[in-house]
Amino acid sequence: MRILIIHNFYQQPGGEDVVFEQERVLLSTTEEVFTLVFQNRKGWRGAWQTLWLPWNVWAGRRIRKAIERYQPDLVHIHNLHYAVGPLAIRIASRLGVPVVMTLHNYRLLCPSATLFHQGQVFTASLHTNFPWEAVRKGVHSHSVVKTAWLAFSNWLHRKVGTWRMVDRYITLTDFSKQLFVNSSLGVAAEKFITKPNFVVDGPESSASRGDHFLFIGRLSAEKGVQVLLDAFTRTDHQLRIAGDGPLREQVIAAAQASPNITYLGNLSRTAIGHQLAECTALLFPSIWFEGLPMTLLEAFAAGTPVIVSDLGAMRSLVHEGQNGWRFAANDATALRQKVAEWLRTDRPYKMQISRNARGEYEQYYTASQNKKLLLTCYHATKGTAL
Repeated sequence: MRILIIHNFYQQPGGEDVVFEQERVLLSTTEEVFTLVFQNRKGWRGAWQTLWLPWNVWAGRRIRKAIERYQPDLVHIHNLHYAVGPLAIRIASRLGVPVVMTLHNYRLLCPSATLFHQGQVFTASLHTNFPWEAVRKGVHSHSVVKTAWLAFSNWLHRKVGTWRMVDRYITLTDFSKQLFVNSSLGVAAEKFITKPNFVVDGPESSASRGDHFLFIGRLSAEKGVQVLLDAFTRTDHQLRIAGDGPLREQVIAAAQASPNITYLGNLSRTAIGHQLAECTALLFPSIWFEGLPMTLLEAFAAGTPVIVSDLGAMRSLVHEGQNGWRFAANDATALRQKVAEWLRTDRPYKMQISRNARGEYEQYYTASQNKKLLLTCYHATKGTAL
């Protein structure tokens, strides 16, 4: 199969870029894969890209030329914002090429992209014709103007039917799928399929795990960092924190004041693998819906039990008492209680949770399983047999 993958890189590297590259390499082992990439710019170039977002004829010309050159059987879009724009969908569709689009975030439903604003889950845009509340609050980049322009672009393409031109949407979790299906987006439910991301197999689970807990991720409010610190301050429970972000200084201060908290800084992928293999459990206290947290998949691959907030994607991924535990989101007391309870459980129980977590990875999140799901989606989109 000849596949053209279109992806736009944000100014700062992110998880979407990783998934794009992983899937490109994975598919290239058996399929003919071509890529067309764009890059968001800073300064006046970025403003120019944003201005053309609703109908970017410049990007459209590149896409038309790529399709005419490569003659793909299918186009797979990962990210359109901002240097590409929705016009890419219309061009591919009018040239008779089926379109698959991965929904890495909630941008088609709300200008926030995360359904999170000012420390709270923000769902006011899900069932509206136009997200006036999101615009009023300036949920995108803390700017009413930028939010309004992004909202207008998405609204325009709802009205002219662009989003309905996509043949298949890939959502990362069943939770995400239901949000899109039940929203005002206006796309038929049968166009959505769930296909998670995958991670490369890492170090095997350690036979002698320590009693310390681990947090890995961006040190920011939506990741529940404050909840994490509140849960461990003035306790004897050991916590290691790895990552970087706007709350870095706050984490460092907490580590200096509390000898049970250790800040590891930014770690390499190898070092993260070792930390996952050695901790008693990974903590994931995120207070927004998330897309598909790669950290959780990495924990499953390492056979590491997880304790997560009972919210959004985490609720879909973590089955209570099987591959991990859940606690009430944004509740430091609930997390502290779960941590204490986990430390009281016996070793055979923890080992069973560990085996279940590894089994979850082997069943759903390996490269081979992901490739099978991806090709099944492609062939279903084209109406051909696998």
